[in-house]
Amino acid sequence: MSEKRLLLGRKGEELAACFLQQRNFTLLARNYRGRAGEIDIIAREGKTTVFIEVKTRQKGASYFPAEAVTVRKQRQISRTAQEFILQHKLQNQSARFDVISVSMNQDGTPEIDHIANAFDLSHDDC
Repeated sequence: MSEKRLLLGRKGEELAACFLQQRNFTLLARNYRGRAGEIDIIAREGKTTVFIEVKTRQKGASYFPAEAVTVRKQRQISRTAQEFILQHKLQNQSARFDVISVSMNQDGTPEIDHIANAFDLSHDDC
């Protein structure tokens, strides 16, 4: 991955974290790594644990940032979330999966779209 894309991704995650805090989410972890992969942001909204994937693109990209959260990526996030839930003994708490899309305009201003309940827990049954 190019340095430019890494910096854009980090900027998007920072903007997403600020966006969530302004909406009274409590940040629990950023860039949480488990055996199955990484989750960009883990937060609490009320009594719900929220696992958040952040996707950032330059405005005018050929697809909407949230479209990059493929079924494969959803499974990876689900497995990592299950590790976090077990590790922190949150089995009896509600949880959900959100996606935050950050589109950076040419002038550097962001457009942020928060998709709550973007996908369900993926199971590896099939």
